[in-house]
Amino acid sequence: MFVINDIINIEAADGKKRLERIIWIDEGNVVCFTIDMEKEKTLPIKRKISDLQQMDSDQLLSFVDEDPFGFIYKDDEQLPEKSRLLRDERWECIKDMVLKEPEIFDAEKRGPLIRHAMESTRKTKRLLYKYLTQYWQRGKSKNALLPDFQNSGGKGKEKNFTVKTGRPRKFKSTIGEGIVINDEIKRIFEVSVKRFYHTVKQNPLAKTYDLMLKTFFVKDYRYECGVKLPILQNQDKLPSYRQFQFWYQKTYKAEEKLRKRKGNRKYELEHRAVLGTSVGDLYGPGTKYQIDATVADVYLVSSFNRNWIIGRPVIYVVIDVFSRMVVGLYVGLEGPSWFGAMMALANTASDKVSYCKQYRIDIAKEEWDCHYLPQVLLADRGELEGYNVERLINAFHMKVENTPPYRADWKGIVEQHFRVINTKVKPFLPGMVDTDVRVRGDRDYRLDATLTLEEFTSVIIHCVLHHNNHHWLKNYNQDEMMIQDEVSLIPRVLWNWGIKNRSGKLRSYSEDIVKLHLLPTANATVTDQGIVFKKMRFSSETALKENWFGEASVKSWKIPICYDSRDMSHIYLPSEDGRSYEVATLLDHQKKYSGKTMEEVEYYFNYQLFKEQGYSHEEKQANSDLDSKIAHITEKAKKSLDKEKVEISNNQKVKGIRGNRSAEKEARQKEEAFLLADAQQCTLPIDEKIVEETAPKQGVSKIELLRQKQKEKLNRARVRSK
Repeated sequence: MFVINDIINIEAADGKKRLERIIWIDEGNVVCFTIDMEKEKTLPIKRKISDLQQMDSDQLLSFVDEDPFGFIYKDDEQLPEKSRLLRDERWECIKDMVLKEPEIFDAEKRGPLIRHAMESTRKTKRLLYKYLTQYWQRGKSKNALLPDFQNSGGKGKEKNFTVKTGRPRKFKSTIGEGIVINDEIKRIFEVSVKRFYHTVKQNPLAKTYDLMLKTFFVKDYRYECGVKLPILQNQDKLPSYRQFQFWYQKTYKAEEKLRKRKGNRKYELEHRAVLGTSVGDLYGPGTKYQIDATVADVYLVSSFNRNWIIGRPVIYVVIDVFSRMVVGLYVGLEGPSWFGAMMALANTASDKVSYCKQYRIDIAKEEWDCHYLPQVLLADRGELEGYNVERLINAFHMKVENTPPYRADWKGIVEQHFRVINTKVKPFLPGMVDTDVRVRGDRDYRLDATLTLEEFTSVIIHCVLHHNNHHWLKNYNQDEMMIQDEVSLIPRVLWNWGIKNRSGKLRSYSEDIVKLHLLPTANATVTDQGIVFKKMRFSSETALKENWFGEASVKSWKIPICYDSRDMSHIYLPSEDGRSYEVATLLDHQKKYSGKTMEEVEYYFNYQLFKEQGYSHEEKQANSDLDSKIAHITEKAKKSLDKEKVEISNNQKVKGIRGNRSAEKEARQKEEAFLLADAQQCTLPIDEKIVEETAPKQGVSKIELLRQKQKEKLNRARVRSK
């Protein structure tokens, strides 16, 4: 099966291989046009589908999964304004031509189209052909016309200037133009930083600048009261503090700065809809998808604790209008919005075997083999009407249609599917909404909630699989060709028959590219405790290799990420060119959030906050009680001190510390010694006289006797001092 945007590698008779992209297929699946992706000057090539199939059978043709122009799939927010303006200008030049398919691929019909475009746009023939070739080679999307700025410039390379750059000085007629920071000046900067800044004195950078001028930019000296004072060079011969500061910040990283100033030991101790209309008839799979959402009539519980009721989930379904095949699904707690729509659209391009496996459902590939984007997408006014839909149109050249106000019946296929799902699951799921009139005393059906979001998603997946593979479409309107072929009116059978007989509207894109482009984007914060997003902490290989967390101990910063709210085990860090991404995983002590949805994680944090706030008054009361008890003991000790206070010099008090400590320690040891019951019974008899001399008085402890002896000793010392 060949679809538009497939990249094929063809082996020629001379053994050389050529990379081509399929840019058009006729409705009968007989003829197609391809474009050489490696030549700068090339035109569409007409080929027979049967020839391609034969080459595939002879192993002279192979499919290429990775798109060499994947970098064009970027959000407008990530594009420089100049790139967007150039792209839109180029699109205006060719947009009328590229929609005239297949006329634009025929040389005789293409000539008049080019001449008309030259007259209306005042662009040269060579330039228009360049735009067309670039549009075809790079995937037939508006973003294919982006300029190749990533191949120019010298990012990261040291530049040497012969004239001063940067903002001109305001009063340069008075203070001069300034100097160029050449290699010699940079050497002076380096020496000055090592001598005056990276030292234990920790001079401020401004002070380092002053010391540098005093040392290296002196033209003479003068004496004043016997003091040798430097005379600095003229203002136009001195580097400015901003130049010095810019050089330093560019040269040294945060960690290096602190290590050099504080030493290694101390350092180690911190991202408007352009609404389209359908330009083709509803002919085959992928011509038009419908998307809609509904709130399920069931209450769910949290996967953290089944005693926590988390409300009713939202089901998003994407259906191919031609075959009635469910091609995308999302179940979550996010209300009807762009966020949920993105999740469902991302699922349309996903491998369904892997998706089902996440919910412990094993299926064969042919049971749900659809991972394509459509030519037209029909949705409600709301979630797909606005700025966000530009991402779909610019990246994947998809037409987006919105139903008019109060005309939800235009999406009757999806609405009917929701009714079928509700009929199938309602008799079996606890916590289902009871719409019958309830009387006082009836049990609250919400208390019967049992299923988690993951378990309910598994139920809906089983319903989708049943619909796609076993549901007979009673009211499906067959055409003559279907009747002749005796096509079974089952969504999967209709899908496969349409691909075989009426392909040409399906659009193939890399699953990862679609997900990265449609998954929700946000900003995470790089801190010394990890990459923080929604209070969860993640780490990645690049973060560890480049010591992000060490740098963040000085100053944190934000990075763009993508995430899948259905599973917060990972977040994704897109590369600058948009062609790839890196996976960031939860830290070990954050694994309790692994496999949980974002809604469940947020519910958990909110519940913890609720408990914390509920306990705050009790904690305040306990703190108050503790303070009172400590104050009481202290006051009692002060009164005892006043009663037993002896007139003695401070010197004598200090000298007796060691002896007092030893005596107190000895008495404590005897008082606190463990004496088991058996040992008490086996105590040997002792001389009565010794008992009389050493036994304490009745009701007086050994420690009290010790204190009395200490008091007598102090009295004797006082007498001697007199």
